[in-house]
Amino acid sequence: MPPFHFHPGTTPLLISIPHAGTAVPDDIAERFTPVGRALPDTDWYVHHLYDFARRLGASVLTANYSRYVVDLNRAPDSALLYSASPTTPVCASRTFADEPIYTDGYSPSEPEVQGRVAKYWQPYHHCIAAELARIRQEYGVALLWDAHSIASEIPSLFAGSLPEFNLGTRDGASCPSNIVNVLAEEVRASGKFSVVMNGRFKGGYITMHYGRPSENIYAVQLELAQRTYMTESPLGPWDAARARDVMECIERLIVRYLKLNES
Repeated sequence: MPPFHFHPGTTPLLISIPHAGTAVPDDIAERFTPVGRALPDTDWYVHHLYDFARRLGASVLTANYSRYVVDLNRAPDSALLYSASPTTPVCASRTFADEPIYTDGYSPSEPEVQGRVAKYWQPYHHCIAAELARIRQEYGVALLWDAHSIASEIPSLFAGSLPEFNLGTRDGASCPSNIVNVLAEEVRASGKFSVVMNGRFKGGYITMHYGRPSENIYAVQLELAQRTYMTESPLGPWDAARARDVMECIERLIVRYLKLNES
C-alpha cells in the first residue's frame, strides 16, 4: 500500500488529511497491545467529511497509514510543537490516554523510527511541498487546509469538553487573522456549533512548517470535536446522516477560504 492517496485539483487549495489512516504493517501490528490495535487516537472518518472537496476543485492528500506507524503532523525529530504543552513524538509509544501502544520491550528503536520517517513521513511531506509550490506558481497564492478530528474529552490534553470547531493558525503566524476571523464567524452564523481560534489546538507541524503568509502560502488547521458527527464511546460507524450538518458547515468554510484569497 502506498503511504498516501493524492488527488490533484483545479483551485489554489490543498486539503491535507494526515491522521485518518488505519493501515498498520503486520510487523508493527504484531507488537501492539490490544489498546494499540484499536487505534484509539485516529481521526475517525475525517476523509469522509471532506467528500465534497473534489467537487470544489481542491487537491486532496490523504494518509493511508495510522499515526501509530508515524505521525505526519509531528516534526521528524519529535521537536515540541507547543512550549507549554506536551506533544506526542513522531512515533508514539503511548496513547493520548497514556496507555501503552506496544507490548513491553517492543517500542520502536531510534533506527526504526528513522526508517519509518523515511518510508512514510518524507513522501507525504514531499507531496505537500511539491503541490504547494505548483499551486503558488499557477495561482500566485497557495492555500493549505489541515483536516483533523479528536475525541471531545481527553483529560491528559485539555480540561473539560473541547469546543466543536477549533481553528488553528499558530497564533496568526500561518494565516492572517482577518481570514480566520471570517471563518470563525461563518461557524457562529450556522447557529449549530461552538468555535475557538488558536485555543488548545493552534496547528501542528504541518501548519507551522508550511504556512508562510509572506510568501503567499496560507495554512489553517481545523481540529473538529468528534461528537459533531459520530458516536465517540462506544465508537460508532460512519453515519452520513448524522454528519450532514457538520459537512455542510465545513464546505461553507472551504468555499469562504477560497473566496477570501481570490486575486
